[in-house]
Amino acid sequence: MTVLVLATLFYGILLLVGGIMGYVSAKSKPSLISGLISGLLLLVSAFLQWQQIQTGLLLAQIATLALAIVFSIRLWKTRKFMPAGLMLAVSVAMLVLLFPIGT
Repeated sequence: MTVLVLATLFYGILLLVGGIMGYVSAKSKPSLISGLISGLLLLVSAFLQWQQIQTGLLLAQIATLALAIVFSIRLWKTRKFMPAGLMLAVSVAMLVLLFPIGT
């Protein structure tokens, strides 16, 4: 397994767990739904990448870019680092892995 597959897998699991935690702590159904959908999407992406299917990388790139935008908007509105700022930082790190410069 490559670093990119493992990073995508980790990010997907983090989103799933975060959505569940958001529901448990704040009874936020939008957090649960968005966490489950985006987490499962990235887990599928990791599986496709592991199978060396090029669509997996594209799926991860699109999903991560969309999530970075969503977390940026949430951070701007709430001005709270947790959870939007932390997830934005993780999303940006994923974007650096998914869109390598110079290759």
